[in-house]
Order: sequence, then C-alpha cells, then structure tokens
Amino acid sequence: MAAPILIFGATGGIGEALARRLAAARQPLFLTGRRADAVAALADELGAGYAVCDVMEPGSIQAAVAEASAGGDGLAGLAYCVGSIVIKPLKQATAEDYVEHVRLNAVGAALAVQAAQSALAEAQGSVVLFSTVAVNQGFPNHSVISMAKGAVQGLAVSLAAELAPAVRVNAIAPSLTRTTIGAPIVSTERMEKTIAGLHAIPRIGEPEDQAALAAFLLGPESGWITGQVIGVDGGRSTLRTRG
Repeated sequence: MAAPILIFGATGGIGEALARRLAAARQPLFLTGRRADAVAALADELGAGYAVCDVMEPGSIQAAVAEASAGGDGLAGLAYCVGSIVIKPLKQATAEDYVEHVRLNAVGAALAVQAAQSALAEAQGSVVLFSTVAVNQGFPNHSVISMAKGAVQGLAVSLAAELAPAVRVNAIAPSLTRTTIGAPIVSTERMEKTIAGLHAIPRIGEPEDQAALAAFLLGPESGWITGQVIGVDGGRSTLRTRG
C-alpha cells in the first residue's frame, strides 16, 4: 500500500477540501480533527484512516503521527490545515491571545513535522503549511494572527533548508477564504462585496482554491519546489487595481 498523506485539521474548510481532492485522486489518507464524530464520518466517507487530535497537546500530535505511519511505508505528505483568524486592535490584544495563536498555528505545525520527520523522510514526503496574506501586507488590527502566521512562514523556510533533500516544505498564504473561521468577516452581503472588491479577481476565496495548490505541492509534480511561500489570494498581495 502506498504511503498516506496526513492532514491535520481535515474536517471543514481547506482541510476537508484537500482531503476530498486527494481522495478523488485515490491517494491514501490519514485525517485528524478535534471532533470525533466529524472526523470519523469524513474518514468513513473517503475510506481514510483517522485519529482525534488536539494540536494544543503535544502528546496528541505524536499519537496521531504514530498511528498514521504505523503501516511502515512512511508518510507521503503532511498538511497542517489548522488555523485561526484574530482581528482586534493592539490595545485589546492580550498576552494570552498572542501565546495561544502562536501555539495553535506555529508550534503545533512545528511539533507535527518534528513527530513525522522520519516517516516523511522515508517516503521522500512533502509538507504544506498555511500562512496568510496579512503577514506581508501589514493590515491594521491583525497583529495577533500576523505574528502567528509570520512564525509559520519562518518555520516553513527553516524546515525546508534543514530537511532537504529528503523532505520538501512549502507554505500557502491565502487571502480571506470562505471557511467557518472566516465567516464572521463576511457576515453581510455588503461586507463581502467590499472585501471582494479589494482583490484583482474580485471575489472571496474558496477552500478549493487553496486545496488545489496544496494537492500540487504534496504531489510529485512539484518535486523541485521547496522553501516557498506562495499566495493564493486573488492578487491581493501584489496587485492594486484602484488608484
């Protein structure tokens, strides 16, 4: 049996879109999520292995990786699709905000790759992490999440150097995407239209937009791509269509 791809945060949003895309391509999968009912149902539908995992608990991450790689063929890939969106002014941000979201987004990713390193190396696997367009754009009220995702970008390029050539590591930096955590930002038609209009391709991103690139980066077709942070953002990171 071919080595599986391990997806952290596979239930809902980008993680689920990626799981469905890879399953359609007959890629063996191992899925994780915090809710047992949700991850079990998705795994059953897609014919995948699964584990309940809380990425805020290092032991939970290690157990999930051990189960995912128990077949002995290594891991063909790892996608850390866990994330958060925090928008609040600096004067309202707390120490707990910064610590919690760095732990969730960056520390969890680091520990996942650390636990999976030998299994990924065995199968010459690929890692995909997720950042945000806000890291390099300097949006107001984004200090918490930009700090956390900035750490993810630094982690991605550092790991790409350290783990080469056995393991490739890249990051995707989305603009606002239609997910559960992004829903409050576009809670009205007016707000969605306003934010969509900030993009050269004037719409909100869909999970499938991110999943398409993630699937490519996890596959052999991207075998000479590592250490990159790639925007899937409707042009927002580089283009201004209004004067």
